[in-house]
Amino acid sequence: MSRPTVRVLTLLELLQSGGTRTVAELAERLGVEGRTVRRYVDQLIDLDVPVESVRGRYGGYRLAPGYRLPPLMLSDDEALAVLLGLVAGRRAGLTTTQRTASETASAKIRRVLPQHIAHRLDTLLEALAFTDQPGEFDTPDGEVLLTLADAVRHRRPVSIRYTDRGGGRSERTLHAYGIVAHAGRWYVTGKDARLDEDRTFRLDRIADARTLPGSFEAPEDLDPARRVVTAFATAEYRHEVTLRIHGTVAQIRAHLPASVASLEEDAPVTGEDQAAERWLRAELRAERLDWLPPVLASLDRPFVIERPAELRDMVTAFAGRLASYARDA
Repeated sequence: MSRPTVRVLTLLELLQSGGTRTVAELAERLGVEGRTVRRYVDQLIDLDVPVESVRGRYGGYRLAPGYRLPPLMLSDDEALAVLLGLVAGRRAGLTTTQRTASETASAKIRRVLPQHIAHRLDTLLEALAFTDQPGEFDTPDGEVLLTLADAVRHRRPVSIRYTDRGGGRSERTLHAYGIVAHAGRWYVTGKDARLDEDRTFRLDRIADARTLPGSFEAPEDLDPARRVVTAFATAEYRHEVTLRIHGTVAQIRAHLPASVASLEEDAPVTGEDQAAERWLRAELRAERLDWLPPVLASLDRPFVIERPAELRDMVTAFAGRLASYARDA
C-alpha cells in the first residue's frame, strides 16, 4: 500500500473518532502540510465519504452526523476492548431484549479482523473463566431504553405502561431523572407526576414509553444511582428490621450494603474518630428473614436486635444449630 494511501486511510480513521479536526491538527498527525490535508480530504469526497468543512475559529473537517462508514477499522487493543465489553455486558445482563444483537456484533467484528488478530482474541475468550455463572436476566426493550434516555437528557415528561411485581398494570407520567444499571438490571428513577412522589421502576417491566410535550426541572445535586440504592433500602416489604451493631461503617457495609440497609449513628462522630468502632443503628426491610441470621453471624460484631422479635428467635435457633454442628464434629 503506497504511503499517500496509508495517510488517506489514517485521515479517515481520525475523522471517524468524532468531532471537528482542524487542518493544523490533522497536518501534525499525518506529518504533512495543510494543503496536502486538503488534497486528502478531496480524495475522500471523491470516494463519496461525506466530509464536511467547518468554518470559523474552531473550524476544520468532520464527517457528516449519522453517517455509518464501513469498513470498521480497529486496532488490536480497540478490538479486544469491544469484544470483552460485549462479553461482559451479556454476562451482567446489561443488554436489551434483542439478545442476539451483541452476538451478531461480535461476529461482524471477528469477520473483518485480520486472521492473526481474530485468532489471538478467540484464544483469550476461550481461556477466560469467570468466578460466577451467568444467570437469566429480565432485559428491557431497546426502544424503551432509548426513549427514556432521550427524556432524561432533554428533561421531557414521558408516559409509561408499567407492570408491578404483583402483576398490577398502570399508566404513569414520569419525570425521569436518570437511568441506572444495578445488579444485572436496568432502572429508571424519577418523579411520578400524578402522585408527586419519587419512584424507581425496573425497565424490563415497562411495556411502552412515549415522550410527552413540555419539560420539567430536575432537583439540584441529582444523583440517580444513590436514589436507586436508597429506594431499595427503604422499599416496603413484609418485615421492618432495626439492629444496633458495634463496628465501623466499612465493617458493616461489607455485609449490609447501602442497597440493603440504612445506617444511623447513635452519636455523631467527626475527625479522626470516624473510622473508630461504635454503635450504629441499621434499618432495613425484607420480605423474608431467613437470610439474616447467617449475615449477622458473618459480621462477627456485637449486635442487638431491636425488632422484630421473630428475628431474635431465628438467630437463637441458628446459633444453636451451629453449636450442635461443632459438637458433632
